[in-house]
Order: sequence, then C-alpha cells, then structure tokens
Amino acid sequence: MHLDGGGSATLYYDRKKLAPTDVVLPRIAQSINTYGLAVVNQFALHGVPLVNHAQAIAQSRSKMRSLQLLSAHGIDIPATVMARDAAQLKEMVGLVGGVPVLVKLLQGQEKHGVMVCESLQSLEAALEAVLGLGHNLVMQEYVKSTSQDVRVLVVGGKAIAAVRRRPRPGRLAHTLIKGARLEEMELSPGQRATAEKATRLVGLEVAAVDLLDVQGQSKVFEVNSSPALPEMEAVTGMDLATPIIIRAEELVAGAEPVSMPDLLPPRPLASAVVPAPRKKRASRTPRSGSEGA
Repeated sequence: MHLDGGGSATLYYDRKKLAPTDVVLPRIAQSINTYGLAVVNQFALHGVPLVNHAQAIAQSRSKMRSLQLLSAHGIDIPATVMARDAAQLKEMVGLVGGVPVLVKLLQGQEKHGVMVCESLQSLEAALEAVLGLGHNLVMQEYVKSTSQDVRVLVVGGKAIAAVRRRPRPGRLAHTLIKGARLEEMELSPGQRATAEKATRLVGLEVAAVDLLDVQGQSKVFEVNSSPALPEMEAVTGMDLATPIIIRAEELVAGAEPVSMPDLLPPRPLASAVVPAPRKKRASRTPRSGSEGA
C-alpha cells in the first residue's frame, strides 16, 4: 500500500499496481491480522464492495469486545471472566460455574489459543503460564456432560448449514481440528435465530457462529469471520462456497439477497471424521486456519 499527503493511495501486488477490483472476500490469517485488516480497509477507501468489512472482522476477533456486544443486545453467552491475576483463581472459577472451564487468549492464533482445564491444578498452571507471558485471556464456562458444540454457517444474514462437533477427549473442537467428529444437524428455530442475530450484531456477511447448546438453551461463545468450509462440506454434502460468491455478487449489484437454502443440494451424509490436515503447499495468498476455524 502506498499513501501520500495528497490523499491518494495505491495498492500493489507483486510490485505492480493492482488491477481494478470488483469485490473483496477477506480471508485473513491470524498471523497477519493487523496488516490484513489494513489492506481490507484500503479497498474500502477505494470504494470496493467488501463481503466482510475490516471493522466487523476486527470486532469478531476481539473475543471480549465481541462477547460484550452480544451480551448487551440480549444474546445469551457462556459465563465469562477476563483475567489478569492468577491469584484470584478460585473466585474466578466460581463465577463461571467451576471446572471444567475454557481458557482462551483474547488475541492469538486460534489453533493454539484455546484449552480446556478440567481441574484447579491444571487451570492454575495454565493461568500462571499464559499471564506470565503477558497475554490477556478470558475464562468461560464449559458444560462438558450436557452441552452440544454447534457451528452454524451464516451467509447474507441466513443460516445455511450447521454441524455438531464432538472433540477429542479434553479438547474443544474450536477449529475443527484433527480427530474432531462432525455430525450434520438440523437447527432448531432458536438456534437459527440466535446465530443470525449474532452475525448481524457483529456486522458480518459471512460468519461461523459457535454455539454451546445447554439443555435447549443456545449460548454464543464465538463469531468467526473466516470459517473453514471443506470440513463442513464433507459432512453436509453441500456446496457452501457458491452461496458466498452469490452474496458477493449481490453486494456488487445492490440486489436483495436470494433464498440461499434453495441454491444448495440435498445433504446425504450424516457424520464424518476430519482427517489429519495435509502438508500445506506454498501459496502467495495467505489463508486463515478458519476464526483458521
């Protein structure tokens, strides 16, 4: 990106001026989050339509701010504590209902930023290690025995697909990581409404909303701006990329959204096990590991 005092700005790719752009579908890896958001913002300043705007992406990736926004607008969320002092361990655990709990870095690469602590000893060790490195974190309730971990893909304000995730023992399948068992599911009206409202509040056109369903009560624990598609496609049998492209075209044309479910094929598969990820090939275009979820 080149800026000058005259108010003009130029975007370059491979040392050449970027050709005119019709629409941008941001996929920003956590490792280049700050730079990627600046690039997305520069496209916005050029008047290029964006599927997800930089402000909405940044808001979704600031976990505590996102939860604050959802809670303030009546969206149920898991009990959450923001922590800086490991000495208040017992008090914090009580506020989120006791162990097991989720511990999540407020900023960081999602694949390594979430852990489940099933005892006070493991939680205390995790808190001291993370806080000692200068990271901020949040601690959330995790109802292991009665909850369902649900991921909902929302495009253009409508929930178009959902899977139930069964993680490896002791881990939450936040990123649909190796070994997580995925099952296709039908959303209840409450789950659908919650996912769609959460996406609208954060300001995203394309998002994955992670729900913790406790005895029929849906709680949003994360809204992800760069959801992975292949794993959900493998389980549901759906083409999930096409609705995103169609929504991008609608944004360019300024048209009203079409009915997304009518565009999707039947869903023949019931469950699948996500295989170990293949070694990534070199690419000039950074990819998100999902929210990489």
